[in-house]
Amino acid sequence: MIYSLRFLKIASLCLIFIGLGSCNPRMNGKIENKSPNIIWLVAEDQSPNFFPMYGDSTISLPSMETLAKDGVVFNNAYSPVPVCAPARSALITGMYPTTLGTHNMRTHAPWRGTDNKPYETLDLPSYSPIVPEGVKMFTEYLRKEGYYCVNGPKEDYNFEKTEGAWDESSKDRHWRKRKEDQPFFAVFNFGVCHESQIWQRGKDSVFVKPESVQVPPYFPDNEVIRHDLAVNYSNLKRLDDQIAEVIAQLKEDGLYEDSIIFFYGDHGGPFPRHKRALYETGIKVPLVIKFPNSEGAGSNDDRFISFIDFAPTVLSLVGFEPPKVMQGIAQFGEFEAQKKSEYTFHSADRFDAIYDKLRAVRSKRYKYIRCFDSLKSHALPVSYRQQMPMMRELRRLYEAGKLNEKQSLWLHPSKPEEELYDLQNDPYELNNLANIPQFQDTLIHLRKVLKEWIVETNDLGQYPENDLIAKWLPDGKQPNLPPLEMEENESGIRLISKKSDATILWKHPKDTTWNIYNTPLPLATKFEAKAERIGFLDSEILMNY
Repeated sequence: MIYSLRFLKIASLCLIFIGLGSCNPRMNGKIENKSPNIIWLVAEDQSPNFFPMYGDSTISLPSMETLAKDGVVFNNAYSPVPVCAPARSALITGMYPTTLGTHNMRTHAPWRGTDNKPYETLDLPSYSPIVPEGVKMFTEYLRKEGYYCVNGPKEDYNFEKTEGAWDESSKDRHWRKRKEDQPFFAVFNFGVCHESQIWQRGKDSVFVKPESVQVPPYFPDNEVIRHDLAVNYSNLKRLDDQIAEVIAQLKEDGLYEDSIIFFYGDHGGPFPRHKRALYETGIKVPLVIKFPNSEGAGSNDDRFISFIDFAPTVLSLVGFEPPKVMQGIAQFGEFEAQKKSEYTFHSADRFDAIYDKLRAVRSKRYKYIRCFDSLKSHALPVSYRQQMPMMRELRRLYEAGKLNEKQSLWLHPSKPEEELYDLQNDPYELNNLANIPQFQDTLIHLRKVLKEWIVETNDLGQYPENDLIAKWLPDGKQPNLPPLEMEENESGIRLISKKSDATILWKHPKDTTWNIYNTPLPLATKFEAKAERIGFLDSEILMNY
């Protein structure tokens, strides 16, 4: 499917494409002369196999099913990390968390613990990694293009957000607060289907009978397991109701048809062996994109899409060329990459207070997982997860010897150094082929691909976290950006930062929202200004009153 948007000269471009025999006849003119509105609807902690558009008929989800009928369902969408904060850092930057330094869960968490330490058992501060040169939250580019950008209620990027990224980031955000006819990018995060809701809503009404759910072969089939699965389906019904409200508002405002709507999960499902695991259940996500005028409606797409592709794709869809520093590719739009991805790459490092480094690569058919500490169980004793009845039940049954071989694999006290799975014949990843002679060529090939990726992307997982912190925070504190400099001439007031890739912000003294500085300000303008960059404390505020 070809999908291209341009702000200007669409007609002449279309004539060029006709000459090349590749003009898309479905472009009907309704969006040709304006920037598309883009909405992200984000479900926390969900795998594709729970949804009707991926073949699960356990519960009807009419809002999402209708969105899927109006859009394109993607069968191979992936998060690079099977947990939220690192995954969100990839979405907002177009970069691998292992390159950013956001690969550990969680780095920036000043609201947790005491003395700015998120985990009492670890001697780690809350910190923002100093990301590579030129990396920004991609919404800064949208705001420069005149977009109204809002997000909420969740941030949690594994670094302190930059204030230039959003016009508003809160539970009260809404596109309706923008200027008339201003294009917008809006993110709605839905926590009702989060892992924690399995136990927090465990005694609420369920909308499906536990006996009607399908239990995957890696779980035992009993009342506890079925109940938690039923709670998740019920939470999806609650999610569907919340999404229905957003879609109704879009339609009420006459925006639904022309908008681009992404629905996706922020990583795999909420259960043990899902979240925090590099199996498909932990990294594969649902993804539906409704394009303007429902282009491609009701179709499926098998291409690989990673979270690192979301930022460049959105920029491409609005006609902005993605920065070269981004590791992802534009999947659609004016700058769509001609060469598609052959692999997706994945990482796991620290989960809360427990370290366990793993890396994985997935090809069209196979997945290779490299475990760097085989003496640790896949089933890490993450205290947060222990609140789930299913998790406690799995440990109880394992210790009592009441799980079969397949159900026990994830709970064993150790794990293989290498795992290889044929996803075509073994979708649940229960038969490790790493030591099977006829699969050695595949193993060696994927091992090589993964090693090359680790080197090419400068995987920071090779360094102890405390060493990285010492490098980024040499005196134990985030470094400060230098003060802005100001020059005045006939063209206006010019603001300068000595940090070349810092973003300069300015606002009128009584305003609350910071503007991104692009061009000289008119002479005699009263303003406040500062510089910001991921990993640095803002420069002191320059006041010109």
